Amino acid sequence: MSIDEHLLRLLVSFFLGGLISLATITNPLSKIPLFLSLAAGRAAPEATLEARRACFYGFLLLAGGLFAGVMILEAFGISFGALRIAGGLTVSIIGYRMLFGTSDTTLTGSGGSFAFFPLAMPGIAGPGALATVIGISSEIAELDGGISRLLAYSATVASIAATCLLIWLVLRSARWVSRRLGSEGINVVARLNGFLLVCIGVQFVGSGIRSFVAGT
Repeated sequence: MSIDEHLLRLLVSFFLGGLISLATITNPLSKIPLFLSLAAGRAAPEATLEARRACFYGFLLLAGGLFAGVMILEAFGISFGALRIAGGLTVSIIGYRMLFGTSDTTLTGSGGSFAFFPLAMPGIAGPGALATVIGISSEIAELDGGISRLLAYSATVASIAATCLLIWLVLRSARWVSRRLGSEGINVVARLNGFLLVCIGVQFVGSGIRSFVAGT
């Protein structure tokens, strides 16, 4: 395999891996009930603006977690393996709750802007999503060569942007999607995403154990 092919495969791998993981764990369709309840009584343009702001804030939070994740780990002396195990367990628990219909109490806004809280955080950039991007940052830190790390970071940032764009599109058409799918359709999608999250979490744990045993 040539160097160009290796870098292209690396780029595609981190983009698709990040996109699938983040799109699954953020579960855009699951944000529809929360968004509709928060936007009740508001004009459509105002609700759309809040959705756009929330996705922008979510992007900043997740990108910040990606770049600051390794520094935070080093500051607290946490190994990459331990982070992946903890992140994998967190993702698996969230997936389990989605799969079997266990959910936490829905957070509501105070009547003002709800873009940052609770829509962006913890709605978009919740514990599972942040654990995912920090786990990816630990994988990037172990790559050999500055070019490889640069491409991996670029691909992951692109996957975060694509995820937030997807969420914005869903929120923008929340009323239409809610009417078409109904509560049962959204529930089915949430359970399928829950199963995928459990699989992703197990993969994170397995990768973490290997790194932890190797002493990294």
